[in-house]
Amino acid sequence: MKTGICTALVMGMGLFCTVPLAASAAQSIGEAAGTSEVSPELKIGNPAPPFTARDSAGLTRRSSDFLGKIVVLEWTNADCPYTRKHYSTGNMQSIQKLAQARGVIWLSVVSSAPGKQGYVDGPQADALTKSRAAAPTAVLLDPSGDLGRLYHARTTPHLFVIDANGLLRYMGGIDSIATADPADVPKAEPYLKEAMLAVADGQPVPHPVTRPYGCSVKY
Repeated sequence: MKTGICTALVMGMGLFCTVPLAASAAQSIGEAAGTSEVSPELKIGNPAPPFTARDSAGLTRRSSDFLGKIVVLEWTNADCPYTRKHYSTGNMQSIQKLAQARGVIWLSVVSSAPGKQGYVDGPQADALTKSRAAAPTAVLLDPSGDLGRLYHARTTPHLFVIDANGLLRYMGGIDSIATADPADVPKAEPYLKEAMLAVADGQPVPHPVTRPYGCSVKY
């Protein structure tokens, strides 16, 4: 699937891009959407919004628990072809394992509502992690969508990097080629990976805000 068509829509913020699909496919996977504009609450260099959420094991995870650590937030939906692009190729797992090696906390977030595409409970989330050989620190379950809305998560994937002081340092897409085609992974500039490593090395982030792309989050 190649790049779609960008259309100006009055949907609260920004320019949204849709991938043309057959009606049945569009209904099943949702539209590709993205914007580089965010609300004033999310600004690079400002404190990241604090949060509390339950993980797939039923444990309460608080953002304050991770102060002193770099944190990556990854919005995910296993049924989204854009998410599958990065898991089927091993791209997402390779970045997760690099994060693990560098002492970075990686929190995958599922904000799909019950009955919507991508919704999973705890055991289902853990089974997905195992079957995909993924390596998140934890999977946060957000069926209410509160955490997703707090971070204005628009797409799956949509990614954020928070530094050890709790400051937001990156928000946007995983890379530079907004398609669901696995063949595009090695051609793309790896925005997230670059940002994570820059923060870990105490360097400026090359592209601190980029346009996220993927299926819309199924709130």
